[in-house]
Amino acid sequence: MPQLGLTMTEGIVSQWLKQEGDVVRKGDCVVEVETDKINNRIESPVDGILLKIVAQEGEVLPLLGILGYIGLRGEVVDGAGTAGAKAPTEKDTDILFVPVSENGSKKKIIVIGAGPGGYVTAIKAAQLGADTVIIESENVGGTCLNIGCIPTKALIHASSLYRSVLTEAKKVGVHISDISIDWKETQKYKNSVVNRLVDGVDRLLKANGVKKYKGRGVVVDPHTVAVNGERISADYIILATGSEAVHLNFPGADLPGVIDSTQALDLEDIPKSLVIIGGGVIGVEFASMFASVGTKCTIIEALPHILPPVDKEIVSLVQADLEKRGIDVAVNAKVISIEKKCGSLLIHTERQGQEYCVRGDTVIVAVGRRPNTYHMGLEEVGVKLEGGKVVTDDTFRTSVPSIFAVGDCNGKLMLAHAASAQGVAAVEYIMTGKGVYEAATVPSCIYLEPEAASVGLKEEDVVNKGIDYTVGKFALSGNGKSLIENGGVGMIKIIADTKYGEVLGVHMYGPRVTELIAACGLAIRLEATVDELITTVWAHPTIGESLGEAAADVFGNAVHWPPKKK
Repeated sequence: MPQLGLTMTEGIVSQWLKQEGDVVRKGDCVVEVETDKINNRIESPVDGILLKIVAQEGEVLPLLGILGYIGLRGEVVDGAGTAGAKAPTEKDTDILFVPVSENGSKKKIIVIGAGPGGYVTAIKAAQLGADTVIIESENVGGTCLNIGCIPTKALIHASSLYRSVLTEAKKVGVHISDISIDWKETQKYKNSVVNRLVDGVDRLLKANGVKKYKGRGVVVDPHTVAVNGERISADYIILATGSEAVHLNFPGADLPGVIDSTQALDLEDIPKSLVIIGGGVIGVEFASMFASVGTKCTIIEALPHILPPVDKEIVSLVQADLEKRGIDVAVNAKVISIEKKCGSLLIHTERQGQEYCVRGDTVIVAVGRRPNTYHMGLEEVGVKLEGGKVVTDDTFRTSVPSIFAVGDCNGKLMLAHAASAQGVAAVEYIMTGKGVYEAATVPSCIYLEPEAASVGLKEEDVVNKGIDYTVGKFALSGNGKSLIENGGVGMIKIIADTKYGEVLGVHMYGPRVTELIAACGLAIRLEATVDELITTVWAHPTIGESLGEAAADVFGNAVHWPPKKK
């Protein structure tokens, strides 16, 4: 008997809405209780079977008395007692989840979307014993493999290699003549990488026994999805529908040459000049990539600074290096219109009350992404949406108990690896009752020259939370491996709480830091302290040893940097 009011001491069992032996799902109304002439419906806290009704209809039950028992089919309730008996402990009521449905067969799970959130979820579900179906309207791999992370990084790799040969080789005594880049060949290389990975995902799904449907899935009811005129039923539905590019509506937005990030990946020729609307991760990566192959690039950002989610100190370093490379960055600039003029595109913006115009042969609109949740029947079956985002709890369960949502469609964190981790946690919860997703350990990476990466809290975050903190920094100009690789450009920054020295956040800018950030995510997961980073022996010469130096700088004791002034 739960506490249903501040002065409540007892309640009357009005009506049982489920009977012994009935299957109940988390959120189902099981019993109706009357308190102070008000009827209250009590929801089941878990999935399971109503094993035994203890408090009969009409009985008066004291607060925390036992109403009944929910458990696993076939489980025996020892000493169920009578109404008013001592409430069970947390251990007593812990429901065991098993990979079977109420009829004794395998649990059936439908996953809608085969991106990093969907295909990983489907494979994990199959590994845990579920009969798994995945539905995808395009190629498996979703945005990430087909038109996002992978093709972008393939082009970035090619452009960075070209720039290194062009600008860095001579510095180390390597002289090369007749250097050129064939963008059509580069596109073929990109496509080969994409095709190989997409084919690999297809093979993994087949190897794990996941049945695939090609088409758009529409949710018909809490346990049914329609695809290509066929209706498929399951115990659970997991939404992994990803996101789509946001398109702005302003005069000239539909002119030839105004494209989105997907179209930018398929450009057959390198544009001479490029204007990128949006200074987020996607926009900045495109600017860096095309600048590396000789394009004159301009970034237009409506906010006061580029890369809004990134630590401001790292942002200042990134912007300074972009500008050194000839990339113009215009912040506080709102696009008003675009017109075709004198053979190129003229972008009109308003910047701090003044008109600011810039020309470009091509314009990329990269102002972010939105959840792909429309016209799927979600609201019709009771799934709650907020601004297109599917609302979920910590287990990624939606307002409909049998439907879960992972990845971009829930809007929590639009990163491929976050989608995969959420999917694993959701399906583990469905199959075992326990799923772990540690949001604090999810890293963010930006593939620039050099790279940027972060995990955990930023300085503004700890300030807003009222946490007493200290900061340690180490400039990579003091690191031998960084000097060798890029002349020592970059910095490592560690944020730690003052009381225990626990690592709260790490922010990096330097060569290959997108690989190094994983160690920092592990440090946060293990609640490591800066002392533990200091006493870890870091290999030399590596960029990683700068982590130990930044940790030591929390106390002003970095070895390879002058001491802080006191």
